[in-house]
Amino acid sequence: MTKVAFYKQNNGQISTTPPSHLGPIASATWRKIVPYLLSTKSLVRIDSFIVEQYCISYEVYRKAYDDIVQNGLKTKIYKDVQNNKGEVIDRVMTSERRNPSEQIKNDASAEMTRLGEQLGLSPKARQELQQLAASDDSNSIASFGKQLKQFVSGGGGDS
Repeated sequence: MTKVAFYKQNNGQISTTPPSHLGPIASATWRKIVPYLLSTKSLVRIDSFIVEQYCISYEVYRKAYDDIVQNGLKTKIYKDVQNNKGEVIDRVMTSERRNPSEQIKNDASAEMTRLGEQLGLSPKARQELQQLAASDDSNSIASFGKQLKQFVSGGGGDS
């Protein structure tokens, strides 16, 4: 049995079924974005690692956001008050600090933005890809036109 290279498996296409190790939110994200990415014809199997990172970042983002919703943007710092026997008799809030989930959410958001641009998942990225494709098309049409003129005028050709 010959082993097929990873990038050639599934006819070189990324699977619409998410990898089994992804969490539930990441898996749902995979099922939402992969069909779209496949429809753009810009995604191949080897890109699955970037898609996976994007989906995981979204799951981290959502979990951090859920923690912020549940616990607030700031967390309170408490200190126990003890009596002379060492028993805790009260708990006093001493300060507040930023919820660490806020930084986690921001980091995941930045990662999603970076990866999303690579995958064409933002309006700006899609516009840039369309402009690049149009530029390539017009360049190849112009190049073909020049070659045709040379051939017709007898200035080119391999004969």
